[in-house]
Amino acid sequence: MRLFRSLLFSAGMILITVFYAIPSTLGYFLPYRPRYRLVSVWHRAVLRWLELTCGIDYKVEGLENIPRDQAGIIFSRHESTWETLALTKIFPPQAWVLKRELLWIPFFGWALAVLEPIAIDRNAGRKAINQIIDQGLSRLGAGRWIVVFPEGTRLAPGQTKKFGVGGALLAARSGYPVLPVAHNAGEFWPKRGFLKKPGTIRIVIGKPIASKGRKAAEINAEAEQWINTTRARL
Repeated sequence: MRLFRSLLFSAGMILITVFYAIPSTLGYFLPYRPRYRLVSVWHRAVLRWLELTCGIDYKVEGLENIPRDQAGIIFSRHESTWETLALTKIFPPQAWVLKRELLWIPFFGWALAVLEPIAIDRNAGRKAINQIIDQGLSRLGAGRWIVVFPEGTRLAPGQTKKFGVGGALLAARSGYPVLPVAHNAGEFWPKRGFLKKPGTIRIVIGKPIASKGRKAAEINAEAEQWINTTRARL
């Protein structure tokens, strides 16, 4: 039954992506907010289809920690595809820091480009970090949130990896707060596993981490400790 449900979900996800990617891509010339709403509907549709076919829903803790008067920088644990969909629904309009190769994927990548992400070459070293800072400052100045997966890659439950410095440098340079996010999505939608496990994903949003007047290493250390500690208890 899990195999059938997972197959049904994957087939539906492909159809939903193609269906929404076309108007999303054609909407590139619209103002940013309408473009963002188009892509948000696509993500919500996939999450709803996931619930209907695989029995996976989610519960959010800490919504009260999201500032309403300014944008911020989201440091999220990265375990599956799920959080790339859910963060769009939970948080205000946002731009992601992601590897540029994702934009080359037909339909999915084309629609993703509409959100004006910060698409970097992960092998570019300092040039990629400067890109995160420069474009991140521009997006934050326009009132958009920035989503950073500080480990730089998806991790299986129980795995940890040292945080990259790009997101923390952006926070230190901009003075915008960091919101740490932990979840256990990898237990239900695995990193490389095809089969989905029914259940309720828990996602926890921490209190904002101040960045003004602080070094990037301090910001990273506080966020990393909170995310890893919170993830361990989920």
